[in-house]
Amino acid sequence: MDLEPDEYRARSRERWGGAASGWERRRAAMQASAAVVSSWLVDHVDPQPGQTILELAAGPGDTGLMAAELVRPAGKLISTDASEEMVEVARRRAEELGLTNVEFKVMDGEWIDLRTATVDGVLCRWGYMLMLDPEASLRETRRVLKPGGRVALAAWAAPELNPQMTLAPSTLVELGLSEPPPPDEPGPFAFAREGRIEELLDVAGFDDIEVEALDLRFHYPTRDDVFETHVDLSPSGSAVLRTLSPADHTRYRDTLDERLEPFMRPDGGVELPGRALVATASA
Repeated sequence: MDLEPDEYRARSRERWGGAASGWERRRAAMQASAAVVSSWLVDHVDPQPGQTILELAAGPGDTGLMAAELVRPAGKLISTDASEEMVEVARRRAEELGLTNVEFKVMDGEWIDLRTATVDGVLCRWGYMLMLDPEASLRETRRVLKPGGRVALAAWAAPELNPQMTLAPSTLVELGLSEPPPPDEPGPFAFAREGRIEELLDVAGFDDIEVEALDLRFHYPTRDDVFETHVDLSPSGSAVLRTLSPADHTRYRDTLDERLEPFMRPDGGVELPGRALVATASA
């Protein structure tokens, strides 16, 4: 890896902080498609009134806030993210929902700043796969869980099963407008290899491991909306697009629009498929 670990983590925090406003703008639309994943995770952690639930890499916070409603009145959610800006997005969402039993922390998932055996469940939707040392994070997760407590996580399946994730960035690469991501850096498909999630959970000391696949559909009103969503949600993609000349920008948009053609609906909207891997295990 070109960057030192601390440098990589600092760069990652900066990028996700810069994307936080875009995630806030797109939160409702993305959650409409991703709610099935959030529901699966929350169901398998099975929050009960009075319990303490921890969410790592919470982003806009939707998954954890579902659990916060279930542990009321005496229980609480600890909502965390390495990006201070993302934590503030989740805080504003909790205020919108009128949830007062949420504690917000800026915290890296590889070093969980909580005492041992103090939480009943841990949620992490699309977070561990982006961490530089996911094994360390899962060991930390197990450390803070009470005996018998459960973790539930989500990652992405193979790239070819996820046009939702790959179509826009791969178009940039294929046109020679950006470099492919370094193979040794974390990324959305870091857990895609068959058996990878089970291996990591087993090495971290978890038992009763279950892994499933969930098929998703992401809906966009227009092809323009696909592009604008990519700009809002992808830190690396938006950075590249800002540097393109007008001619290259036009070439990119024209090519992307062509590649979206198979996913067009009769009403002019776009439906992109995706597949998530979801897993749960007990401490």
